[in-house]
Amino acid sequence: MVPLDRANVDTDQIIPKQFLKRIERSGFGPFLFYDWRRSDPDFVLDRPEYRGASVLLAGANFGCGSSREHAPWSLQDAGFRVVIAPSFADIFRNNCQKIGLLAVELPEASVHRLMELAEEDPSTAIAVDLERQTVTAAGFSERFEVDRFARECLLNGWDDIALTLRHQDAIAAFEGRREAWLPKV
Repeated sequence: MVPLDRANVDTDQIIPKQFLKRIERSGFGPFLFYDWRRSDPDFVLDRPEYRGASVLLAGANFGCGSSREHAPWSLQDAGFRVVIAPSFADIFRNNCQKIGLLAVELPEASVHRLMELAEEDPSTAIAVDLERQTVTAAGFSERFEVDRFARECLLNGWDDIALTLRHQDAIAAFEGRREAWLPKV
């Protein structure tokens, strides 16, 4: 886990505007927190002891600002599977859920305890169990809440297209009943 002890991290900081020229979901990881990484040679994501981490710990109101989908894309492309923070911007949380990136909300004191654990020993293992809705690490254990529909989608790997395709037979039947003069999809 990587401790990014900053609150109000907006999507412009997560992935700066100059990297938003593509619509693919991949290739954004190297530009994650680009401006911070360039201005701080000791930026936490660049420290060797945190390389390969799949859980990002952050302060309150993570993902605020514009609603760019590229922010969760860049986090996921950089290898993160979970972001834990005291709170998230609603649009950011929704964009995370749509791509399979889990946004876990825990009380601020709990997030700070996890950050302390990560700073004390960067090799501390953390387990985020979506099925049981728990986060555990080195004597730390806490339950988290997640929307039931979002949980089901995440557990099954369903994005919006997969949800639609679950109704493929009904869609085909409907299309088969349409008047011949109407356009076919």
